[in-house]
Amino acid sequence: MKFVHIADMHFDGPFINLSDKEGLGDLRRLEQRKVFKKVIEYIKENNIKYLFISGDLYEHKYIKKSTIEYINNLFKEIPDTKIFISPGNHDPIIKNSYYNQFNWNFNVKIFNEKIEKIETEDANIYGVGFNDFYCTSCKIEDIKLDNKEKNNILIMHGTVDGATTEEKQYNPIAKKALKEKEFDYVAMGHIHKLDYNTEENQRIVYPGSTISLGFDELGKHGMIVGELNKNKINLEFIPLDEEEFIEINLDVTELKAKEELIEKINSLEIKENEYAKIILKGNRNFEINTYEIIKLISNNRIIKIKNKTKIAYDLEKMANNKTLKGLFIKKMLDKLENKELNEEDKQIIEKAIEVGLEALE
Repeated sequence: MKFVHIADMHFDGPFINLSDKEGLGDLRRLEQRKVFKKVIEYIKENNIKYLFISGDLYEHKYIKKSTIEYINNLFKEIPDTKIFISPGNHDPIIKNSYYNQFNWNFNVKIFNEKIEKIETEDANIYGVGFNDFYCTSCKIEDIKLDNKEKNNILIMHGTVDGATTEEKQYNPIAKKALKEKEFDYVAMGHIHKLDYNTEENQRIVYPGSTISLGFDELGKHGMIVGELNKNKINLEFIPLDEEEFIEINLDVTELKAKEELIEKINSLEIKENEYAKIILKGNRNFEINTYEIIKLISNNRIIKIKNKTKIAYDLEKMANNKTLKGLFIKKMLDKLENKELNEEDKQIIEKAIEVGLEALE
């Protein structure tokens, strides 16, 4: 049996923190549609019988009815393909969700919070979905495979092993418990990073997000295409997102002015299909206002600048001076030694030191 497995499309997501420039969120939402259409075209061209969507197909808070209609119209183009959807934490099957309120095409099966088995000619397909924005357990221990001679597939949204305190709210599952169930394929969603290409994980697969949602999702994004014949499985990752997010580290230590920094950024080589985030590092010799710089650079493929530089002063030496400036620096350094500070708090204090020193000149 041949199938396509995708997850974490996040249709109509706001892309709030994606870029320091306006308008990119709208572009990425258009690209979401473009990529999803590619999935459907591939299914049509290759006579794929099954499409597994492992949650977070859309953003419940932001999704528009017109987008749901667009998705469903594409589903109508593949009437011979059985589509299985396991709602996730961003698109739970709650009372007012489109999963409940919309008339989906006949070939679409949407799982709810109760584990359900659907029998097809090729496989027994089990599925379960989130019925809230949090789910501490989907109770896979209740699943009992009643025909191990047949292909058995599980479609689910959640976190397999390594769950942090935060992730424990999103259906944490032990890999050991999953393996003991002896599914032939486990179609997972929730983790946006592709995870399939080791022998250990061949049966428990995260396709990653179908389209990159930001700079915490670098690299290629797309879909898994699989062929399963009980004891043999072949998987292929097919990239779909034509755009790729990259990060570039730039040391500013040798630069003496804002104008030099802008020239340096403009000289960077960035491909036409790349969105770049510039991370400024080193010791800075001048004030850096990233919002001002992003407006002045000429390359529109650079969409975000992160300032991780430090002030180019010997603060320890200056703190020993018995002057007003020295007392100020000593007090601020004492604040920086607080182990409970996060990175943002430290940057605020470092900025305060810079502004304070300029005021005391």
